[in-house]
Amino acid sequence: MLGLAGIVLLGALSPGPDFAVVVRRAAVSGRRAGMAAAAGVATGIFGWALAAAVGLVAAMTAVPGLLTVIRYAGAGYLAYLGVRALLAARHRDETAEVALGEHGTAWQAFRDGLWCNLLNPKAAVFFVALLPQFLPQHPRAVDTLVLASIAVGITLLWFCTVANLIAAMRRLFARPAARRAVHAVTGAALLGLGARLAFAR
Repeated sequence: MLGLAGIVLLGALSPGPDFAVVVRRAAVSGRRAGMAAAAGVATGIFGWALAAAVGLVAAMTAVPGLLTVIRYAGAGYLAYLGVRALLAARHRDETAEVALGEHGTAWQAFRDGLWCNLLNPKAAVFFVALLPQFLPQHPRAVDTLVLASIAVGITLLWFCTVANLIAAMRRLFARPAARRAVHAVTGAALLGLGARLAFAR
């Protein structure tokens, strides 16, 4: 179990789309939105972990082109988030941010985190390669739930920590110039991550 927790933690610590979404939501909309985005990411992890444990992900990888479709959908979603952030960076007031959904509800932040993770086929490959190593030869439902819960717990702990650290500096991000910088940097990062995902092999 410690081995699984360590590997999942290392995966979560690696900067990627999930990290960018949580940071952006926490910086722009505060602790509640950041933690909602973290919960969305963790829910996606739970879904992938369960799917991998019951063999669904392995079945998906056997369907020609399915993971490619998911990869392109994920790249498109990251590009959408990136463009939305860059558009918000162009405006000096918060009215445009509201119109663009940058001051969205906790549900919108949760949705961003959830779709960002679910549309990342690397998460599927990660769990299909990882979980079978920690399951017994004839796993019971409880074995699967325990491993999935460990993955969710580690992910949620890390991203909630990130959200709280960023939200603690929100006074800095309250300045218009700092907010625009957050939008610009995270928007460019999301576009870059989307492009990398689209062209990954």
